[in-house]
This record gives sequence, C-alpha cells and structure tokens, in this order.
Amino acid sequence: MRNPDGAIGIFDSGVGGLTVVHAIVQALPAEDVIYLGDTGRYPYGTKSPETITRYAVENAEFLVERDVKMLVVACNTMSAVALEALRARYDLPIAGVIDPGARAAVARSRNGRVGVIATDATIASGAYTRALRALVPDLEIYTRACPLFVPLAEEGWTEGPVPRTVAETYLASLRHSGIDTLILGCTHYPLLRPVIGALMGEGVALVDSAEETAREVAALLAEHGVARTGGTGGTSFFVTDATERFIGVGQRFLGARVKSAVRIER
Repeated sequence: MRNPDGAIGIFDSGVGGLTVVHAIVQALPAEDVIYLGDTGRYPYGTKSPETITRYAVENAEFLVERDVKMLVVACNTMSAVALEALRARYDLPIAGVIDPGARAAVARSRNGRVGVIATDATIASGAYTRALRALVPDLEIYTRACPLFVPLAEEGWTEGPVPRTVAETYLASLRHSGIDTLILGCTHYPLLRPVIGALMGEGVALVDSAEETAREVAALLAEHGVARTGGTGGTSFFVTDATERFIGVGQRFLGARVKSAVRIER
C-alpha cells in the first residue's frame, strides 16, 4: 500500500513539464510534488526510441528512490515512446500526457477532424494517432511537427512577429484542413497558445494536455486511495545541468514557485 503522504513524482526532458506541474498544483494543492528535469540531456525530441526509453527509466528510477506514490511522465515524447516500458517496470500508478489529451480532443470535436502538433519524435511515433483511433476509428487526423516552438517558449518569445511568423509557417496546412480541434502535443506549446489560437481561429478548440493530465492524476490518486485530503503541498525541483537557466526559464512556466533547484549527476 502506497503512503498517501508520498509525493507525486513528475519528470520531463527539461522545463516543458512545468506546465504539467502548474496544472497539477492548481488542481491538487494538498499534494507534494518532486520534479526532475533532465536538462543535461535535453532535447529528447530528436533522439532514438531506444535512447529515449533508457533516459525515461533512469529519470523514473531517481524519483522511485524517493518513495513517490505515483509517476507522471510530463513529456509527450517520453509518453509516446517509453510509457509502456515504465508501466511494465514499476508497480505504481503512472500517467502520461497523450491519452488524456486524446480523450479530451475526441470529446470536444464535432466534425470528426482533429489536428495534433508536437515534436518530431512524438509525431513520428504515431502515438497520438493510435490513441485517437482507439477511441474513434474513423476520425480524420492531421499532424504537424513544430520543433521551433520549443526554443521560442523557453526564450520567452511567445508573442510578436517572430513566433507569429513561425506559427504561420507551421500551421498553414492545418488552417485549411477543416479541423475543429487541435491538440497541443508538447508541454511547451501552451505558452504559445495565444499565437496558435489567433491563427487557428475561434472555431478551433485547443486541447492543453497539461490540464487534461492533471485530471487524470487526480482520478488515479483517488482510484488507488492515496490522495491527500488536507494541508498544503510543496514542490522540489531537480535538474541534471544548468540550475540557473532552469530557474530563469522555469519562472516563465511556473512563476515564483521555482525559486531553487538541485543539480544531480548523470
């Protein structure tokens, strides 16, 4: 039986997973959170499936050693490639970010046409397509890799002509596809939501996988009987490189909550 007072362990290849942390602490303010950002080996989006899986297991192991009560893979790339390997290895509730986003997109779509934007690795994995087709086999799915959205989000270039030009280039085909729902399939992308939303128009619903994952985490904690019922939780941050950059970028994602981070060796 897991200890309800254990923390939720969340990991990502860098800082993008902090959008998931934000959604979880908003939805579950009583829970402690331990976050690991593998900044020393970032980015994962262009690496091989074998390397991504190995890194995911090493990240999970760090958190499991701290007696977390569940794991959250706050990275679309790792969720796409390594989630099943993690579930086979650990006897813990484990949430990814793909299935919750897929379920929300299917629920919101009215015309059966859904778009997905994500990193190269996530798109190449076909994970969103499989998750969506498992729910609605005849769904029309349109995908687009948008790798430059990640550095734009991290540098704080989330408005103005540069992100707008990049978004116009990436999203041109999706704008003419007839989709009515678009999954933001990378945890960095919600920071660019205003630009993306303005380009896609009011008729396209944007699905934030971070928000949907927070709902999934709450459901899993309740299902396993390990949800905290009172108190105020805390957050701890660990990185594998460049603590000062993590703190600076992390504050764009999570505000003043990111005051410090501990560097660990890999």
